[in-house]
Amino acid sequence: MELNNLTPAAGSVKTAKRIGRGAGSGLGGTSTRGHKGAKSRSGYSKKIGFEGGQMPIQRRLPKYGFKNINRVEYKAINIATLQALADAQKLEKIGIQELINAGFIHKSMLVKILGNGQLTAKLTVEANAFSKSAEEAITAAGGTVVKL
Repeated sequence: MELNNLTPAAGSVKTAKRIGRGAGSGLGGTSTRGHKGAKSRSGYSKKIGFEGGQMPIQRRLPKYGFKNINRVEYKAINIATLQALADAQKLEKIGIQELINAGFIHKSMLVKILGNGQLTAKLTVEANAFSKSAEEAITAAGGTVVKL
């Protein structure tokens, strides 16, 4: 075996269809596109939502509601989760970085602490917002609340 007599395996290489190269090729004339119509033309692309001239669904259905551009989206974390995190990692301070490291949030998220569950650990908790019940539970356990 030498470089000059290497060949690919039988059936592994197919010749490309040379479309639109005259009648003798068998692929001339309409170039496999059929006769007439938009799909036979160059530059054709179907518009998104086009339903063949029928009134499209996005125009048949009425508009409703609105998006509040001032909405602030918080990731909700309960004090039960804080207690579990404090027990697992022996923490005294839980802030945004600790929650990121534990995989509860991403760095771009805002955090709100909610009061569901029991808190027994004395923790310093840093977050963007707190519910009243969460704030009371943290201070009742001897901890402190830090709003960022």
